[in-house]
Amino acid sequence: MKRTVLNIGVLFWGVTAFSQNIQMVANPKGPVLGYSVDSGVRILTIGGNKFKDLNKNGKLDKYEDWRLPVDERAKDLASKMTVEQIAGLMLYSGHQSIPAPAEGVRAGRYNGMLYKESGAKASDLTDQQKKFLKEDNLRHVLVTTVESPEVAARWSNNIQAYIEGLGLGIPANNSTDPRHSATITAEFNEGAGGQISLWPDGLAMGATFDPELVKKFGNIAAQEYRALGISTALSPQIDLGTEPRWYRIAYVFSESPELTADMARGYIDGFQTTIGSKNGWGNKSVNAMVKHWPGGGPEEGGRDGHWAMGKFAVYPGNNFQSHVKPFTEGAFKLNGGTKEASAVMPYYTISFNQDTKNGENVGNGYSKYLITDLLRGKYKYDGVVCTDWLITADEPKTPGGFAGKPWGAEKLSIAERHYKVLEAGVDQFGGNNDKEPVLEAYQMGVKEHGEKVYRAKFEQSAVRLLRNFFRTGLFENPYVNIEETKKIVGNPEFMKAGYEAQVKSIVMLKNKSNVLPIKERKTVYIPKRYSPATFNWWGIYTAPSLDYPVDIEKIKKYYNVTEDPAKAHFALVFVKSPHSEEGGYSDIDAAEGGNGYLPISLQYKTYTATEAREKSIAAGDPVVAPNVHDRSFKNKTSTATNFTDLLTIENTYKAMNGKPVIISVTASKPMVFNEFERHADAILLNFNVSNQAVVDIVTGKYEPSGLLPLQMPASMATVEKQKEDVPYDMETHKDSEGHNYDFGYGMNWSGVIKDARTEKYKK
Repeated sequence: MKRTVLNIGVLFWGVTAFSQNIQMVANPKGPVLGYSVDSGVRILTIGGNKFKDLNKNGKLDKYEDWRLPVDERAKDLASKMTVEQIAGLMLYSGHQSIPAPAEGVRAGRYNGMLYKESGAKASDLTDQQKKFLKEDNLRHVLVTTVESPEVAARWSNNIQAYIEGLGLGIPANNSTDPRHSATITAEFNEGAGGQISLWPDGLAMGATFDPELVKKFGNIAAQEYRALGISTALSPQIDLGTEPRWYRIAYVFSESPELTADMARGYIDGFQTTIGSKNGWGNKSVNAMVKHWPGGGPEEGGRDGHWAMGKFAVYPGNNFQSHVKPFTEGAFKLNGGTKEASAVMPYYTISFNQDTKNGENVGNGYSKYLITDLLRGKYKYDGVVCTDWLITADEPKTPGGFAGKPWGAEKLSIAERHYKVLEAGVDQFGGNNDKEPVLEAYQMGVKEHGEKVYRAKFEQSAVRLLRNFFRTGLFENPYVNIEETKKIVGNPEFMKAGYEAQVKSIVMLKNKSNVLPIKERKTVYIPKRYSPATFNWWGIYTAPSLDYPVDIEKIKKYYNVTEDPAKAHFALVFVKSPHSEEGGYSDIDAAEGGNGYLPISLQYKTYTATEAREKSIAAGDPVVAPNVHDRSFKNKTSTATNFTDLLTIENTYKAMNGKPVIISVTASKPMVFNEFERHADAILLNFNVSNQAVVDIVTGKYEPSGLLPLQMPASMATVEKQKEDVPYDMETHKDSEGHNYDFGYGMNWSGVIKDARTEKYKK
C-alpha cells in the first residue's frame, strides 16, 4: 500500500537549522548522517563514503559501517559492550512526561529544582533522565504526555546529543504507548489528544473490520512518531476480547481470532515498513512491540492483571490456542518485508495451569515454558521479549492496591525476580531504570552456569535489542528536524484521515422506522449528563459534574436546541456504558470479613451475581491475602457508578411522549442493552471516538458502516455462564426490531449490513 507522505522537501539541513548544534552529512549513495558537534563524534571518509566514528577510536568498526548487514553490526557492537552496558540496554524506563511534573511517579527535577522554578526549557532533560542515561546506561525511554510536538522533538534531540558522546555512542530508542486515540482513558494511551491525528483505537478500530484501514493508520502514525523522535510503538494490543467484563477489552480489536490476526498484521506492516526499502526496514520504520503474549484476555471474572486481584487468566474452555493465533498467524506472519513484529510483551497474568511441561503457575514474563519452550522454541520467534512494566517490583499491601506485579514470584527478592525473568528467556525489563538488580542477576547466572555461558546469553539479548536500533537507522541519524516535525504531526491531511476512520467505526444498532438520518433543521432536546465522582488510574479524584455531553454551539449548526422536551422534535441522549468503580475488588468488603471480590456488572441497575461460579478456578495471594482460597463473588451485589445514565434515558423517553429518542452510547466494553433498548428509536454505538463523529451520522453527512467486533449479552446471567477463554459463547440481545446484537452485526441506511466483511469474518 502506498504510504501517505507530505511533500516536505529534501531532508538535508545544516547547523543553522538547529539550536542544538546538530550537523547533517550527506552520503552520495548512502544514508544521511546526523551528529552533535558537541559530542566528540567525528566523521570518517572511506572510499568516498562517510561514517560516524561513534566510539572515537579513529577507525571504522563494523557496527559503525552502514554497508554491513544488521546482524553483523549488532554482533560486533554486543561483543564490545561491557556487562554493565548490556544491563543498561536491557532496561526500559518508567513513564516520562515532558516536561516532568512536580509530583507523582513521573516527578522530575531540573538542576535540583522543580520545572516551574528552575528556568529550564520544557525540552530539557531532567536530573533523573541524565542519571539513568549516563550511570545506568539506559537507552530505551518511554514517552507519555508532551507539551507539544515541537517540545517532544527538541527533547528527543537533546537526549540523542547527550548520550552520543558517551561510551560506544549508542543512541536512544524512544517509545510510546498508543497516542492517537480519540479519547484519553488510561495510562496506556495517555499520550492521546495533543496535536496529533486522532484515530479509533482498539474495539473502535476493530469495528471497521478493515485491516487495510489499520495499515493506513500505521503508515501515518509511523510518520508522526518518527517526527516526534519515537522509533518504537508499545502496540498493538492483540489480546482476544473473549471475557466481556475485562478492564482492557476496550483496547483489543475483537473476540475473533481471525479478525484480530488480520488487524494485527495490517497494523504492524503499516508501522514497520519503510516504503521503497528492500527488506521493509528503514528510517521511516517504527518497531512494533506486540502485546500481550500469550493473550491476556481470559481474566477470571474480568478482573485485570495490573492488580493482584486479577493475577489469573483462566481457560475453562481449554481454548488457549485461539489466544495464541493472533500472534502466530498475524504478528509473526506479516505481508511486508519486516516479516514479524520486532518485539513481544508478555502480560502480567498467570496463564493458569497452561504450563504442561513444568506445572508452574507464574506470571507470563516469568514462565520459561511460555517464553523459551513456546515462543522461542515452537514458534521460532527471535525478536525482543520485554516484560510488562514493574513485574520485578514488590506487590501492594492489598489485592486492590497498585504497585509492582511479581505474580507467582512474590516471595523472591527483586534481584532473584530479575534472574528468574532472564532464565525464562526474556531480554528486557519494562519500567526499570536501575541496572543494579540486572547485574546481581547476572552474577547469579555466572554462579549457576559459568561466565562464558552467561556472557553469551547477555550478548544474545543485546543483539536482539540492537537490531531494532540498526534497522530503523538510529545509529546513522537519530535526530529530527524541528521544522519538519511541525509540518508532519497532526497535519490536516492526517487529521482528516483519522476522523473519517472514527466515523467508520461507529455501529448503528437500531433505526426504527428509518428515523435516521435527520437532515432537516429540526429542534433537538439534549439532556445534560451527570458524571459521578471518580478516581482515575493513579487514584486522583475528579469531582462530580452536570454538563452537556457535546459542544452545544456545534449542535446549533445543524439543529435548533431546546431545554424543553415538549418543544423538541426529537431527543439525542449521550450515555456511557456501565462502569464498576471497584473493578472487581473492594478493600471494604475484605475488612468486613469477605474475600474482597465483587462482581463486575455490565448493566446499569444494581446487580446480584446469583449465577456466578460457585468456586473460583484460581486463587492464591501468598503474601497479601494468604487466607483467601476462593475468589468467588457469587450472590454479591454491585451497582454501576453511572446508573444515572439509565435514569436519563428513561426520563427522556417519558418526557418525549412518543417522539423519537436517539441514543448514542460510548462503550468501553460489552453491555446489557435490554435495560433501555425499547426506549430508543435509534441507537448508535461507538467505542471511545469523538461525539462529533456521532453527530455527523445523525445529520446524514456520513452513513454508518461499523460492525460489532464482539457480542452484546442478553443478560448478566449469560455473562456469568460464558467461559472466559471462548469467543461467541453468549446469548445476545434481541431488539424490538428482531435484530440480534451479535458479532458482525451492524446497520446502514438500507438495513442490516451484509457485505464482504461479514462474509469473511464469521463466528
